[in-house]
Amino acid sequence: MAKSKSTKRTTTTLDSVTVKNINKSVKVGDCVLIRPSDPSNKSYVARIDRIESDTRGNNVKFNLRWYYRPEESIGGRRQFHGVKELFLSDHFDIQSVDTVEGKCYVHTFKNYTKLDSVGNDDYFCRFEYNSATGAFNPDRVAVYCKCEMPYNPDDLMVQCEGCKDWFHPACIDMSPEEAKRLDHFFCENCSSQGQNKLHNSHTAGRDSDIKVDTKRRRR
Repeated sequence: MAKSKSTKRTTTTLDSVTVKNINKSVKVGDCVLIRPSDPSNKSYVARIDRIESDTRGNNVKFNLRWYYRPEESIGGRRQFHGVKELFLSDHFDIQSVDTVEGKCYVHTFKNYTKLDSVGNDDYFCRFEYNSATGAFNPDRVAVYCKCEMPYNPDDLMVQCEGCKDWFHPACIDMSPEEAKRLDHFFCENCSSQGQNKLHNSHTAGRDSDIKVDTKRRRR
């Protein structure tokens, strides 16, 4: 019987590694900025799924899962896509550690909207994206306003005190400056109900400090 040859393992899996050119440690699950081949393009964003090196700890490579920007998708960028929005794609790749030019943070949509301020390295993701078909998961999200568009965290919106829906100032014939000065807001469907509420509130006292809620990420 022929003897089977034993093969030596040529790679080892790492939990983390220090990227020398940025002097930062990255680990599996972190998101990183990858240098584009064309310097005029924006940095690519990817999530580290695996870190490997040779048995001596050299030749470090990342197994990555790419994030796409809206303009890189089949449908392109749409009105409700945020400036810092990314899609988690089904596109996997292997890149050298030397291509990393920074760390970044890809938040869930919910956590992103709760940030006190948005830094240059902050992004958010609310969709997974199939790069072959252009399909998104989930394929439906909540919509707001008369225009029935998903929420763009870069846009200013005001909330109706009646139905609690959110509205873009432009959709209710209002400038952003006017929206910011509002003390109360009721949409046209709730306006009669709103007038009664306002009358009662003014009767109770004119020194109310209640302000209309506005919805927009700080940047």
